[in-house]
Amino acid sequence: MDREREGSVRIPADCAIAALISKEGRMIAGDVIIRGIATMHDRSNGLGGGFAAYGIYPEHRDQYALHIFFDNKDRRSVCEGILRESFEVVRAERIPTRRIPAITDEPLIWRYFVSPLRSVLAAAQQDEEEYMVRTVTKLNAELSGCYVFSCGKNMGIFKAVGFPEDVGTFYRLEEYKAYSWTAHGRYPTSTPGWWGGAHPFGLLDRTIVHNGEISSYDANRRFIEMYGYKCTLQTDTEVITYIADFLLRRQKLSLHELAAVIAAPFWDTIARKDPAAQKIHTYLRTVFAGLLITGPFSIILGYTGGMMALNNRLKLRSLVTGSKDDCVCIASEEAAIRAMEPDAENIYAPAGGEPFIVNVKEGCF
Repeated sequence: MDREREGSVRIPADCAIAALISKEGRMIAGDVIIRGIATMHDRSNGLGGGFAAYGIYPEHRDQYALHIFFDNKDRRSVCEGILRESFEVVRAERIPTRRIPAITDEPLIWRYFVSPLRSVLAAAQQDEEEYMVRTVTKLNAELSGCYVFSCGKNMGIFKAVGFPEDVGTFYRLEEYKAYSWTAHGRYPTSTPGWWGGAHPFGLLDRTIVHNGEISSYDANRRFIEMYGYKCTLQTDTEVITYIADFLLRRQKLSLHELAAVIAAPFWDTIARKDPAAQKIHTYLRTVFAGLLITGPFSIILGYTGGMMALNNRLKLRSLVTGSKDDCVCIASEEAAIRAMEPDAENIYAPAGGEPFIVNVKEGCF
């Protein structure tokens, strides 16, 4: 940029993502992840921010924690009636928030700790995870004025329209402690900014934060909707969440295999691999061709006990990792890592299509 124009032109950086996890299962207060995502303030434009936190509901670890937006009390009453037909509702309450000028037009925000009734599962001939996915999908597709935006066990998503640091303040996240956090600051370029469209997106315990855009969205959506998923949230990122659920839970693929599907190597790269690897990658590219995600992206997938970061195969979005002792940080910029862990070491930028996976030690959460 020439000197006359320097500082006068805004070059959007397409969202911010950040995450941190303790491999020892140590509980970390929410102000740490807020500090990290706030460092990348200029990557957002105030149209969406959010967080996912793992390990925050130990007293309800055996129930699904439903976080739900309602347009009004009538919609809440209707939804609660539907829930009580199929679930034991152990606890229902408003999610605590604080009023701040930066967050406006908030819906009713409630959480419910629920367990599917055994009689309902037996009649449906489904395991509880499949029943939960189908119930949430049906509610979000068919019950207007109601949106279930989090439905995992011992974890929760918190999101809104606003800058992410304001969203964290609004939800009082400094009062929560988690062994794993992810965060997102949104800069929507082709989809609307609304409460349901903010990141993270989640299904069961898996959550996605995403920087970039998906040029293959229509092909991905058509493929995944053949298996009962419904894309209703007016943003391309939603489909990545359903792809992860389909491949990991239904197809029983590993995280490395998931990465090999959505950020698949080019055919000439596969041809240079050893015969066993060629066979695996050829199978994955052929059978799940409709789930290859094209376009610039970097994502962080959160799940119970760990997380995975991944760039698209051409590495068109920034992604950096760093660590200190048992803490591992991931972000769009090294500055955010330094904000979360000033003494971070082992700064590393994963290659395109290279999954960066961190897990909590077994028995530590």
